[in-house]
Amino acid sequence: MADLQKWDPEDEGFWESQGKKIANRNLWISIPSLLCGFAVWLYWGIITVQMLNLGFPFAKSELFSLMAIAGLTGATLRIPSSFFIRLCGGRNTIFFTTALLMLPAVGAGIALQDQNTPLWVFQLLAFLSGFGGGNFASSMSNISFFFPKKQQGYALGMNAGLGNFGVTTMQILVPLFMTFGLFGGEPMTLVNTSGTLIGKIPAGADTWIHNAGYLWLIFLIPLAFAGWLGMNNIKTADVSPDIGNPVTSWFLITVMLLIGFLTAGVGLWLLLPEAANGSGFGVPKEIVLVLVVVSTVFLLKQLPGQIKSSLERQYKIFDNKHTWVMSVIYTMTFGSFIGFAASFPLSIKVIFGYQHMLVDGVMTHDTVNPNGPSALMYAWMGPFIGALIRPVGGWISDKLGGALVTQVCAVVMVVSALGVAYFMQAAYQSATPEEFFVPFFILFLILFAATGIGNGSTFRTIAMVFPKEQAGPVLGWTSAVAAYGAFYIPKVLGEQIKATTPEVALIGFAAFYAICIFINYWFYLRKNGEYYNP
Repeated sequence: MADLQKWDPEDEGFWESQGKKIANRNLWISIPSLLCGFAVWLYWGIITVQMLNLGFPFAKSELFSLMAIAGLTGATLRIPSSFFIRLCGGRNTIFFTTALLMLPAVGAGIALQDQNTPLWVFQLLAFLSGFGGGNFASSMSNISFFFPKKQQGYALGMNAGLGNFGVTTMQILVPLFMTFGLFGGEPMTLVNTSGTLIGKIPAGADTWIHNAGYLWLIFLIPLAFAGWLGMNNIKTADVSPDIGNPVTSWFLITVMLLIGFLTAGVGLWLLLPEAANGSGFGVPKEIVLVLVVVSTVFLLKQLPGQIKSSLERQYKIFDNKHTWVMSVIYTMTFGSFIGFAASFPLSIKVIFGYQHMLVDGVMTHDTVNPNGPSALMYAWMGPFIGALIRPVGGWISDKLGGALVTQVCAVVMVVSALGVAYFMQAAYQSATPEEFFVPFFILFLILFAATGIGNGSTFRTIAMVFPKEQAGPVLGWTSAVAAYGAFYIPKVLGEQIKATTPEVALIGFAAFYAICIFINYWFYLRKNGEYYNP
């Protein structure tokens, strides 16, 4: 049956007799659905590199803005998505939100067939790609209800870790699918060299860049059917007690998503320059983030009837200081993972794909480097390691304790971020930046690995600190706050590259990680702390 009237995974007999089978079925449908969400959300990191290689008429900063737009929207949509499961049920939510991913996928396939497509169209499609970012909050909240506490690290690590593989899957499949005309249409000719994971592609080769959008329909169509036919709503008092019929649920989801789109859209308008279809007011990004988060939470609470009463109950998480503490710590891990995953390909292209030379006493950064590494050949490895190791982080944390594992990861992140900053600075001042690529790349892989393990360990801490009814919304909320890394990191890196000081961005991130070391110790590693969770 689609609706489960009884669900008690903490009851050993129930779990072994029927609960485990149902929970695992929901998990293994949830994982590929979430994977596609990540892929559609972050494929602009690869598409923009290829747009640069094909000579699309946009500045590098405008291309970075596409990733930032998708990042801001996806993170904002996680706020309403945090509360979907209680209001609408897991099956209803996962089916509908997975199906919505087809809109930006088809749109990107159409728009990328013409280099004269205006910037605002790509901005709109990046805006709609935020659907994929929002899906993480509802997916994680849903899976947390299916498994007993002792398996939360494993279950959430598998869902999030393999879901995060959407970044890697996308970074491998998109370049490969752009090399042949699977979906028809006219190819474009490369102006600069490109590549796939198996090697470089020379300038002059044909590329079907529009396949970057269309290819996801191969997965999304069957996944929508699988979600509808194979998943369950848990209709118990502490999960989804009052959900209506599916159509009503989809209407509620649509209304709440529109609120997220509205606040994100206003925030982007305040932030972006006039040339990029913004207001030109230049409101600082930090102020925009606060305004977007606060206004989204406030507007959701103004919704009438069942939504209002349910949200008032779920909003109790904001009275718990550990909601805010875990939001900061998870921003360190997942915020870094998703932000670096979004900006890694274009950063490699901009820093190592061009020679940085003095011309008439002025440092220039626009001479193509024939010996530069292919961003599309290497960029997938960082997110691959971060996603692969996330379930390991959950498993280790089940054995050793979430806070201890998080602390070790934070120290590694400080050291590796400072190392990346050093080699970034050296490369961006060199006519032969490829000399610094190997140490830069290895340190970045270590940074990704630390974020992956830390992602698993922080979610394990949440499962231990919060009661069952709050754990799901807290997982969603912290993931929403952390997901702003997909907006903030590309924005900061884009600004610092424009200012010719990319290393400043990584030094700033390292300082934030150092603060998180203290916060994690104070609340969860001190033996006399409120939640000693070694």
